[in-house]
Amino acid sequence: MSRVSIEYKNHIAHVTLTRGDKMNALDDAMIKAILAAGQEVAAADIRAVVLSGEGKGFCAGLDMASFASMAHKDPTEWLMTRSHEDANEMQELALIWRRVPVPVICAIQGVAYGGGLQIALGADIRIAHPEAKLAVMEMKWGIIPDMGGMVLLPELVRSDVLRLLTYTARPIAAPQAADWGLVTKLSDDPLTEALALAEDIAGKSPSAIRAAKRLIDVAVTRDRAQVLLAESSEQVDLIGKPDQMEVVMAQMQGRKPEFK
Repeated sequence: MSRVSIEYKNHIAHVTLTRGDKMNALDDAMIKAILAAGQEVAAADIRAVVLSGEGKGFCAGLDMASFASMAHKDPTEWLMTRSHEDANEMQELALIWRRVPVPVICAIQGVAYGGGLQIALGADIRIAHPEAKLAVMEMKWGIIPDMGGMVLLPELVRSDVLRLLTYTARPIAAPQAADWGLVTKLSDDPLTEALALAEDIAGKSPSAIRAAKRLIDVAVTRDRAQVLLAESSEQVDLIGKPDQMEVVMAQMQGRKPEFK
């Protein structure tokens, strides 16, 4: 059975986790399917991605069989191998959405626990149902978040919040998650809102949107001088080019821009 589906429409890729009967829990087939989907959309001619899970929950994290199989593997071998640039396979489940060159919007309903939360954190924007619950769940199983969580979480929450979430493994409600910065906004229909936001982004200059994502990645990870230089470099590549000129002409003519 397929674990992930991809639908392309209006320059938007809608990536859906399709193991809804298991709360989209992560088994080996799901892990491979998510990585393949991320690689596919990263190479596609698109302008935005919507990431969601079918059924009652976005993703409940690793399934029990996967936990059981961990006991029979040498953790050094499969965790220390850098198979995807600076990441191992499990870390890439979250980080691949940062490598996708266009904005990724994650719609969260039900639960986003453990690995499921870390996948959602890889998105640029998270829209959650008010009744959704999120958890840095790993401590419940005697482990620590190791799917890119310690790269992504410190960008979003204060150190004390990060420590509370990690030490306790307690699920928190989406409104609290929004207050703490884990969730961008709440919606009674997160998928519909995510798709509408993707359509809005898809109507902007494709080259400027990609430049903005690259620049923001620099802004949150590099020092002042590197950020200032990146601003200038990205702008040089945009000003006077076809996409930017079309935006200007569309504004002057009171119409929507049309990009080639």
